Amino acid sequence: MSDETDARFQDDHQAWRDPAGVVAQWQDAGAVDSSLLDAEVTGPWWQILAEAGVTLLVSREYEHLLIALSMASGSPRISYLRLPHPSGIAFDAASVQVHVASTRNPNMLYTLRPADRLLPRRDLDPNSFAGRVLMPASARFLPGSTYLHDLAMIGSELHASAVGENAIVAFPAGGDSRRVWWPSCIEGTTGADFGLNHLQLNGIAAGRSLAESYFTASKDDLLGARPGEIEFAPEARGVVLSGATRLPMTRGLTRPHSPRFVGGALWVANSGLGSIVNCEQDGSSVLVARLPGWTRGLCSIGDIAIGGTSRIIPRFRAYAPGLDPDECVCGLHAVDVKTGRILASLIWPAGNQIFAIEAVPSSLIDRLPFDGLERQPDAERTLFYAWQTASRNHAGEN
Repeated sequence: MSDETDARFQDDHQAWRDPAGVVAQWQDAGAVDSSLLDAEVTGPWWQILAEAGVTLLVSREYEHLLIALSMASGSPRISYLRLPHPSGIAFDAASVQVHVASTRNPNMLYTLRPADRLLPRRDLDPNSFAGRVLMPASARFLPGSTYLHDLAMIGSELHASAVGENAIVAFPAGGDSRRVWWPSCIEGTTGADFGLNHLQLNGIAAGRSLAESYFTASKDDLLGARPGEIEFAPEARGVVLSGATRLPMTRGLTRPHSPRFVGGALWVANSGLGSIVNCEQDGSSVLVARLPGWTRGLCSIGDIAIGGTSRIIPRFRAYAPGLDPDECVCGLHAVDVKTGRILASLIWPAGNQIFAIEAVPSSLIDRLPFDGLERQPDAERTLFYAWQTASRNHAGEN
């Protein structure tokens, strides 16, 4: 071969050797600016996670990072997996797997499962593995116009907010996704309008059924500018929709996100005002806490709720009328459920946008494949070469 041909062969031979790039199908996925993972903590942040026995999974969408925060090893650990624009996260406790929405064109839905050992290979030491690492197990593609946002388990099925269709879709095991719910406001004489994102139907508070669930949207009509357009005026137009009636239960919110049941109450991130509110059945909303940024991402661990804050995207400054962009931070905040007081925070000074937060038991999942402090190429290659999930272990034992 000529020198030029040989050089080209060597380049091709070395390509796609980094597991981080193979998982994300993105050759540069392994090149993460370490400053994006540097965190500053105030209050007993790590102690709260340790006492709760949880690992927090956090999607930072515009930085294309899925992050895990854990104290399972006895010391703080930040690990990650790079995915294209991760948004919603859902933990399926029954099958011990995690679903993550990747909202680019096309959309992707990743399923991850914990691995707790290596395959019995003669070329590896099976005792070199430690922990319960969350590994990518499968992925499926969907049209970009689906515009996946939030994910939630309702009953035994995974559901997602298909924002581009103004609908909630379900993903039955082994079947194609299907629309299962939409608000009555998109219905007209010619049927329901699934063809444009009219509402920014973005959040799911998962009940035992669709009828017992609630959903957030930036408005509930098909008139005028749509969410995402610069001229859209969001202030006080946001709603919480009842799964039972398909009508608004709560009005007057500003870009609401991340509805969740917290201690039996329905909490919502009122993003444009930088707050968390409790939405009552009579349609009223009560302030729970104000946080330093665009509020999005919410989960609860006992008597503590974890709320996320993001910076303001400059071109969408008008979407956050209650916030000063210079004061907004990217981070997580532990909020006392009873008092609304911020107990502790973890801030990423170089961070930007948080979408979802999910708490999983550290006894089941304690980290993601890539260490946040320093890449370990040999250990990573071994892990991806021979990882074994708990489900595969059980299958082999039967």
